[in-house]
Amino acid sequence: MFGKVKQYAMKKVLQSQMKNVPEDQQRMILELLEKDPALFEKIAKEMQAELKANGNNQMAAATKVLPKYQKEIMAIMSPEMKEMLMKMQGGGAGQFNPNGSIRR
Repeated sequence: MFGKVKQYAMKKVLQSQMKNVPEDQQRMILELLEKDPALFEKIAKEMQAELKANGNNQMAAATKVLPKYQKEIMAIMSPEMKEMLMKMQGGGAGQFNPNGSIRR
């Protein structure tokens, strides 16, 4: 039971953080969270530690942590999500450069 409550709370917090994100991207992120909440909990904890080390620079934390989990994230994406990601990234299929930036 608490797993569902925790997942619901995480979803609500995430939705409040994504107010300025386009709705299709919000849906994609929420669907990924529902597919593998443990992965995103691990990513969130690692990003929190990185934020503390970086002086709360969210972009620096994201570019350091997210590339580590690229394969796992791509593995849980549906073909439709991958196609949407390719369109958002201009055909780069969401690939990360060695420095953590997204290939375009």
